[in-house]
Amino acid sequence: QLQLVESGGGLVQPGGSRRLSCLASGFTLDDYTIGWFRQAPGKEREDISCISSSDGSTYYADSVKGRFTTSRDNAKNTVYLQMNSLKPEDTAVYYCAADFFPVCGSLWSEYDYRGQGTQVTVSS
Repeated sequence: QLQLVESGGGLVQPGGSRRLSCLASGFTLDDYTIGWFRQAPGKEREDISCISSSDGSTYYADSVKGRFTTSRDNAKNTVYLQMNSLKPEDTAVYYCAADFFPVCGSLWSEYDYRGQGTQVTVSS
């Protein structure tokens, strides 16, 4: 069965850190461009980060640039999203998605595989 599973979400205080994991089963993540998306209550899903399969280049939305970092661990078939200096406005369900296209894309619908999401709540 081909699937992506996110983990690592939870409750974190403002200013804190959290690392999300995106584990693939049934396929090799290294062959895919991986996007991270999030959806806050009452808002549209937004693309926040991406790591391409072609050259490992990364993309970050302005809202997370300098605070979030995407990386791969090919041995574990996992992509991580390290989130630092978290703010209440980062509260959302976070999703990862995999696209066989080697360049980062911003549309959720373009990705071949999509996870079910993990909740991150930033609150004191």
